[in-house]
Amino acid sequence: MMTLRGIVLFFACLLAGIAIVRIGPARADTQLFPIPSVSTSKNDGSDAGLIVPILVTDPDGELKYLMAPMLIRNSIVGWRGTFNLFRYDTGGRQMQFIASISEKIERKLVFNYTDPAFSNGRYFLNVGAAYFKNATARFFGIGQTTTEGEETNYTAKESRANWRFGLYANEVTQVAISQRFRAVQLQPGATDLPFTGNVFPTVPGVEGETYILGNRATFYYDTRNSLVSPTDGMAVTAYAELNNNFKNGDHPIYSRYEFEVKKLFPSESKRAILVVRADLQATIGEQVPFFEQSSLGGQNNLRGYGVDRFIDKNLVAFSLEERIHLARMKVAGVIADFEVAPFLDTGQVFDSFKDVSFKDYRMTPGMGFRGIVRPNVVGRIDYGYSKEGGAIFAGLDFPY
Repeated sequence: MMTLRGIVLFFACLLAGIAIVRIGPARADTQLFPIPSVSTSKNDGSDAGLIVPILVTDPDGELKYLMAPMLIRNSIVGWRGTFNLFRYDTGGRQMQFIASISEKIERKLVFNYTDPAFSNGRYFLNVGAAYFKNATARFFGIGQTTTEGEETNYTAKESRANWRFGLYANEVTQVAISQRFRAVQLQPGATDLPFTGNVFPTVPGVEGETYILGNRATFYYDTRNSLVSPTDGMAVTAYAELNNNFKNGDHPIYSRYEFEVKKLFPSESKRAILVVRADLQATIGEQVPFFEQSSLGGQNNLRGYGVDRFIDKNLVAFSLEERIHLARMKVAGVIADFEVAPFLDTGQVFDSFKDVSFKDYRMTPGMGFRGIVRPNVVGRIDYGYSKEGGAIFAGLDFPY
């Protein structure tokens, strides 16, 4: 187990490394402002600590680096030291690096690089890899009718790697091929809840290690005026994916499909933007690991429930969100916009399309608060209410 002294040393070394990262124009401006962090999440417990965002801008005032060392005390896993690094370049290129270690069980190491205008704008390129242990993951069983009393906990020990290469047919249309590798093992979690492996030993994916190799073909149509912080346009995504579960000798092959539409309706002044999202997912195959199936709950859909609250082979979801501009001001040397965003999320998961019924839809109204440094940075806090109480989520992007 990592001691508090070890975490503080790790945190201090990351802070010292900032001097190495700060390369670029000599006239670049650097702003540092400590922020207290207090939050609570339905699955992850309560956090209290300090975040130190460090913004590095070029001479023209454009954001080049965002660094965010964090030292947080979590009610479940204890002290956590985290270092976030984002680099922003011309043409929409972005690099992300995250390193995190907790006093109890949890670890995280993430790298991601995206170039939406690779080779003079002809191609899209993305590569990424991650290793993490999430000690607060939940599983309630399969289906829409699972109850709170069936809640279990596990540690998701995962390794991931992925790449994606896209070809632009025109300015708004892209076809892409991608591949992903995922290795998953369930271990006892950090809460007092029953261990998932003891309660659901026969559910696919619970016992032993799982190794997944997925091959995907994707169609994108995107007229939005920004990939990160859009104010207008529409995005359509459709993919088909063929997967091989190497640990399942009886039913190793299964497929997944998704069709998603997002549309923004701005007011004339763009001080209010209505965002509509519809999502349809389907999984075809036998003995598909539960963590490879569709899920509702979490920061991107049905925000009144915890992550992966409802799981099944198929999913239908619909969301409305009104993003209302409140203020614009200069913060740490950059111009930031602040928004409030009331929303309504709905959806259901199901085993077969004949099981779809309006009476089974879950609905979670809520409210979001956003801070945006256009075009590259979005910070948000969302609160969603449900029959099981509600949930709060924070993130560095829009939910959709």
